[in-house]
Formats: sequence, C-alpha cells, structure tokens
Amino acid sequence: MGTGTSKDADGVAHDESDNRDGSLDQAGGQLYVSLKMENYKLNGEIIPHVYGSVPLVGSWDPCKALSMERESASMWELSFVVPPNHETLDFKFLLKPKYGSAPCVIEEGAHRVLSRGALQGESRLAVFRNGEETLEHKIFIKADQVSPFDLAASWRAYQENLRPSTVRGIPDVSINSAPMAGAENGSSASLELDLEHYLVPAPSTSANSGMVYAANNAENPRFTITDAAWYNSYSFKDASISSDRPPTYKGIEVVIPDPSKAYPGTGMVDSKSVGTFSPLQRQDSHRGLFVDRGVGSPRLPKSPSSSTFTFDLKHEAATKNLMPAAAGAVAAAAVADQMLGPKEDKHLAIVLVGLPARGKTFTAAKLTRYLRWLGHNTKHFNVGKYRRIKHGTIQNADFFRGDNPEGVEARNEVAALAMEDMIAWMQEGGQVGIFDATNSTRERRNMLMKMAEGNCKIIFLETLCNDKRIIERNIRLKIQQSPDYSEQPDFEAGYEDFKSRLDNYEKVYEPVEEGSYIKMIDMVSGNGGQIQVNNISGYLPGRIVFFLVNMHLTPRPILLTRHGESRYNVRSRIGGDSLLSDTGEIYSKKLSNFVEKRLKSEKAASIWTSTLQRTILTAGPIVGFPKIQWRALDEINSGVCDGMTYEEIKRNMPEEYESRKKDKLRYRYPRGESYLDVIQRLEPVIIELERQRAPVVVISHQAVLRALYAYFADRPLKEIPHIEMPLHTIIEIQMGVTGVQEKRYKLMD
Repeated sequence: MGTGTSKDADGVAHDESDNRDGSLDQAGGQLYVSLKMENYKLNGEIIPHVYGSVPLVGSWDPCKALSMERESASMWELSFVVPPNHETLDFKFLLKPKYGSAPCVIEEGAHRVLSRGALQGESRLAVFRNGEETLEHKIFIKADQVSPFDLAASWRAYQENLRPSTVRGIPDVSINSAPMAGAENGSSASLELDLEHYLVPAPSTSANSGMVYAANNAENPRFTITDAAWYNSYSFKDASISSDRPPTYKGIEVVIPDPSKAYPGTGMVDSKSVGTFSPLQRQDSHRGLFVDRGVGSPRLPKSPSSSTFTFDLKHEAATKNLMPAAAGAVAAAAVADQMLGPKEDKHLAIVLVGLPARGKTFTAAKLTRYLRWLGHNTKHFNVGKYRRIKHGTIQNADFFRGDNPEGVEARNEVAALAMEDMIAWMQEGGQVGIFDATNSTRERRNMLMKMAEGNCKIIFLETLCNDKRIIERNIRLKIQQSPDYSEQPDFEAGYEDFKSRLDNYEKVYEPVEEGSYIKMIDMVSGNGGQIQVNNISGYLPGRIVFFLVNMHLTPRPILLTRHGESRYNVRSRIGGDSLLSDTGEIYSKKLSNFVEKRLKSEKAASIWTSTLQRTILTAGPIVGFPKIQWRALDEINSGVCDGMTYEEIKRNMPEEYESRKKDKLRYRYPRGESYLDVIQRLEPVIIELERQRAPVVVISHQAVLRALYAYFADRPLKEIPHIEMPLHTIIEIQMGVTGVQEKRYKLMD
C-alpha cells in the first residue's frame, strides 16, 4: 500500500515508511496494521490470538483476546485500523485451544510496541513455553497509512479477490437431506427443555395486533359524542350542494351532497379527472423538483451557467407533505405524479365495498400497514367506528334495513363525516386514505365521489366471497371481537342478529360498475380466486393491485432471527463478510435444534438467508428444508465505512458520524445505503412472505430485520433504526385471519 518492508535475520518484517519525522498526521488518513504469524508448527486445535491496549481490546484480559484468521496453509493474520490520534499500540500474542477449557499460553518477553507506525525495540520471534515444550513462530508486522476511501477499496478487493468466501460454492437454492458431516451436536448446543422455556416477553410495541379488533386501530373521529348534537336536527335529504367549494368544517358541520342532484337525470357521477393543475405544472418548465438523496450523501452540484437545477423554497413547502418518506422507485413515482398528475391524483382514496363478513377491515388494515411501510402517509378510516361513537354499540339488525329511512340517513351521515375527516387530513398532508365501510349501494358511492371531486382520486376496492365456510368463520369472529356485540352475553342471540343484518345488506347490495375499481373475488381463501381491475393506472395503484394479488389469510408462522455472533460482532465492526465466532457456531446448532422442534409438524417450510457467509453458516446445521439465498436480505451497505467501528467513524469521519446520529432513517453511508434504501429493496421479500403459505425462517442482519419486523408490527418509519433486534433471539410472527401475533424465544444470553 505504498510503503516497503524489510526482514531482519529472525524473519520479522517491520515498517520502512517515509514518515521519518515520526508523524503520521501530516498526510491524514488512518494507520492500517497487519499482524501475521507463521503456523507451520500449529495444528488446527490451537488458534493464535492478539490482545493489548486500545484500539485492539482495551484490556489485558486474555479472555478478551482477538482471534487471528487463517490466511493460508502456513500463515495466520489479523488486521485492524488505528485512529490517527492513537500514537502508541502495545500488544502480545497468545495461543488458545479451539475447544475445551485448557489455559492459554502467552508469549514470552516484553510487550510489543508500535508507535506512530514504527515498531519499537528489537524485532523478535514469538516464543511460547508450555511446560517443557517451547514453540517459536516468525512474526510479520506491517503498518501503512491509507485514506478511508482507499482502505474501503482495498478491503473490498481483498474480500472479493484475495480471500473468497468459504461458502460461495453453495448454490442460491439448496436442500440438505442429511446432517452435515462432522457436525457437532454436543450438550452445549442442544435444547433439552420444552420450547416454551425459552419464551421472553415481547416489547410493548410488538406485533400483537391479533389481540385487538382491527377496526379499533383505525383513525379516531375528529368529533366526540358530545359534539354530535347537531345531528339531531340535521336532515340528509335536505342537504344542499356547494359545487364551487370542497366540503369544509364549520365547527363540526359537514355538507353532504345529494347524489341525485349531482348529474340530474342520470343518478351517476362522472368519475373522470377534472383536469385541474397543481402549482408545479404552472411553474417554469426549466425548474426541477428537489429529490432527497439521503442525509449525508452527495448532492447534485449546480452549474454556474445552468438554470436547470433551481430550487424554489415556496414550492418545497407546498409539496413537502405530498412526498413519501421513501427512496428508489417509490420516490421516483412520487416525483412523476407531482410533475404530471392532476391535483386530485396527488391524494388517493381506497374505498372498500362489500357485504359484512367479507374481510374488508382485515384487507384495509393490511393495505394500510403495507403503504405506511413503503413510506406513504396512510390512514385507515372505519365508518363503523364513527357510527358506534355517534349512535352507540347497541344497534339491532333493523337499524341496517334498506327500507328504514332513519337508519339509512344516520349511516350516510357518519359516512359523510368520515369522508370529510379523510379529506381534511389529506389537505393537511395525508397521501392515501383507506375508507372502510360496506358502501353497498350506488347512491352511497356517488355521494363519496361527489365529495372527492377536486380533492382526491377514488379507487373502489370490492371484496366478494362465495365460500360459505369462510363467511361462517368471519361471522363468528365478528361476534367474538366486534364492539357491536361486546355487551351481548348470548353468543347465539348475537349470531342471529348479525345474520339478519347481513340479510338486510344483501337485499340492497349493488356491485361496483362505476369509476376506477378493483374486484377481489374469492381471494381470501388462498386457493386461487381472481382479481378484476378497471381504469387503474399509475405506480401506486399498480403496487396496490400487486400486493392484493399476493395477500391471503392462510395461518402460518414466520421466524425472524439474526445470524449467530460473528467475529466482527466481537470486534464491534460493521459490515464485512466475517465468519462466525465460537459463540455464533453454538447458536447455529441451537437454532437447528429449535427449528427441528418448532416445525416438526409442518409439511413444508423454507429457510431464507442473505448471501453473506455469517447467515449461510448459521443456517448450515439446519437439515431437511430448502435454503434460499436472497441478496435483498444482505446487511445495509455501509460503503466506505465497511469494516470500521463506530468509534473509528466518530474519530475519522466526524461529519458523517453526526449526520447519521441526527437522522438514522435517511442517512446514507458514503457509497452505501440508508434505511430507506433497505426498505425499497426488501419490498419483494415482503410480497413473497405475504404470498407464502408455509412457514419461513428468515436468517438475516440487524438493519434488515428491523425493517422487516417494522412491517409486521406496523411501526412508524422513524422508529425502524431504533428497534431492538438482539442476537441469538427468535421472533415468531404468526399471520392469520385474526391479524398478527408475536412470540420471542431467547436461546442464548
């Protein structure tokens, strides 16, 4: 790396760099140190180690010594980076047995001292005495000064070319039908007790949404029961239309358009775009839209002679809330929509349509969670929640009759209020609203389309189910979970009342044939079905259709776990492609034992890993299941910081360290990735997890599993970089018709 070395008579190599003034700081950069030991006299049961002062370990405790790695058949090697402000490094070598508890052997003589890149004192062999036996090994010490960028480039070249991964020969998809040769199943790696013994409490913000009725997690109305007195004198039939302004709040007043007056003689509302233009479209054509490329990442420079990349602060304020917190394809699509789409297309309303007990609320909750995870500001508005606040939970089936004008008026009133709330939220910066109600008549849907004109684009999502078994199951779940029947002690009485309610809806039900719509026909069973789409275009509607195609209700567990402890974990280094530590190897065997017990009754399952060897090696002892490598599951790319510790980044790249500290979600490592980038590349993984009908074990990395877990737990994007994801712990996500439930198993401390 730009310096030379020479060997003395004992074969010890030392540095001959040009820093003869004793200073490494003048040229900047970092000190890269390589320690090597000849191992022709060592068998595979003895591993050489190094221990000493900061930044190696910071302790002279032999138990914390760092293991050297085998570079070749005759050489062991350990390399590390010394911060520029750390002038002196003192250390020694020792030998430790790979297995067992035999004491280690420390080299004879004084500490070795490396000061400002130069070895102090006489060069010497490493001498080890164990009883009457004496071992002598040649030592090679080299120190070079390199920049962080050169260091990263050298590291990548070394990893990819000089030292290929030990597991690269494994195909992307493989299956082991028998235990690996030489696999050790000692007592230290076995799980003798019942799996429940390893259960640990899940955090309070866990993914246990299955314990809560899905509609209760929807958006809260902006009015309270005491604010709703105006309804007593309000007549839906007398509602007037204000076509020159959108519905607005006056206190809590809501204006409900009369569908029959929207287009006289037709009874229909034109669903075409009205052709209004956003401020962006009226701007000069030479102005470009500012796109966030990630905190701490390079920006596009502006040429002094160019006016192409100008930036309007007023425009940023107007469009900031409309841009999703996203990267990649989602951000690109948002830019296109901002530049080309009509005003109402910047806000999207997914309006559910369907009879009760057809899975509308379940679908709405899953779609809300998916869109939030992608970075879109999305909320779920459940009209039933509004109805219960206004009229109470005790409403018998007669309230839902189509020939009950008071009931129809009351239900239209709360639907209009929920729609008004959703539009008001969109005007404050919301992007996608999920409007959850039966919306079973054309009159109701026309009312909603009229209210949406000039405010948002409506796509109807109709759920149809002809499977009587599924309908019966959903009815029983409804009686058990819905607040409508929380005060009904008699299950059978509640069951008969709900059946009567369902009959009332069926008598007036009108399938969707107007506007833009998606029809899901018998999709929830997981046994085929079909999806029909009409007048659907654009990136986000297309992603929604793709998500719905792969969604189903089949119960199955998804197990998430980090790889076993790696050698880089021991040294607190990020990135890399290191091997497992001894502790990590033990965990891989415990994990295999756990998977065997947990999935023994499953007919099919699969093991997913990243392409990095620490996850592949962790999955190695698991047999009998297909193993699939996903590059999308690789750890977050730390760019030029790959292989460094956070302390080294803080000392040598303080601006990057502070940028990351301020916004871990959007911060992008130089030449690397941000958490938002990771989310974008994980979308195919989420879609495939939704599509799978058998258990899946995902063995991946901390940042990746944080993003995956956030999807299932419906955690806000800003929390993702801070989610606890401990080593040697299995998070079991149980997916099914009742929602998402979580268990945690801690196999090792």
